[in-house]
Amino acid sequence: MNDQIRAREVRLVGPEGEQVGIVPLERALQLAADVDLDLVEVAPMARPPVCKLMDFGKFKYESALKAREARRNQQQTVIKEMKLRPKIDPHDYETKKGHVVRFLKAGDKVKVTIMFRGREQSRPELGYRLLRRLESEITDLGYVEAAPKQDGRNMIMVLAPHRAVKASAVAATASRGAPRDRGADESAPAADETAAGGETAAAVDGGTATDTSGE
Repeated sequence: MNDQIRAREVRLVGPEGEQVGIVPLERALQLAADVDLDLVEVAPMARPPVCKLMDFGKFKYESALKAREARRNQQQTVIKEMKLRPKIDPHDYETKKGHVVRFLKAGDKVKVTIMFRGREQSRPELGYRLLRRLESEITDLGYVEAAPKQDGRNMIMVLAPHRAVKASAVAATASRGAPRDRGADESAPAADETAAGGETAAAVDGGTATDTSGE
């Protein structure tokens, strides 16, 4: 930028994107000074380098605003985890399936882990059948994003919500986060908002505890 540019000549672009042409660096710097703008290399690897006249401070500020807005609007993908045993008790299975259903309805992915112990490791088909059963019972809410696979003593399957289910969850979250009417009770607790970011893993309260039933 400006005096840091080392090329002898540059292909100059005006502040409105107009093509000025190839000019000596000294001429480009003088033109930048005349209009109180910066000379910024936008394509340093070109021959000659491409430079543009711009207000670099304003450019950085607007870029930061756009990045912040993009992060705010980004939909976070959360992976919840549910652990089961291959010989899980029917009641416990229904309880944990209920958690999976709740997570999918909230628009989250779910990593379902079947934990094998001892001689159970010689019966992987038990875990496979359990995962397939779960898959068949949540088809209206989600689908298998990662098919069941053995990972050491565990078997893992990843479920993801259908696009319509996730869109509904996002809309519901946005609705809860909207400002309340003036007549609303100001003492009522505000709804939690989902923070934006990259994909994160979240453990379920009580859901990730080792299920020792049905051994």
